[in-house]
Amino acid sequence: QVQLVESGGGLVQAGGSLRLSCGASGRTVSRYAMAWFRQAPGKEREFVAHINWSGENTYYADSVKGRFTISRDNTKNTLYLQMNSLKPEDTAVYHCAVGAFAATVPSSYPYWGQGTQVTVSS
Repeated sequence: QVQLVESGGGLVQAGGSLRLSCGASGRTVSRYAMAWFRQAPGKEREFVAHINWSGENTYYADSVKGRFTISRDNTKNTLYLQMNSLKPEDTAVYHCAVGAFAATVPSSYPYWGQGTQVTVSS
């Protein structure tokens, strides 16, 4: 089993930045793909970004491309999401996920964190 705990969320003004972290425990995740998803109230869970096991390959949703950066530190069993130029429409609960393959659909990831709230004010 893998336990995931997100942190770093909060309230920020439009144009600001936040850095989310996702710590994994229970087993090493260094050979797994990891991803960030987000879910706004009343909406479905939405793909944000994913990264392969080595960190060499990343992929972003069009809505965050050029503003967000996903990265990982396998020595710390930790995933990151640097979010710059935040917009009110980025407001959501952000979840990290772990799976065997990098994918954009939630069903590809068996392990999920509880999420951290990000609120961007206009």
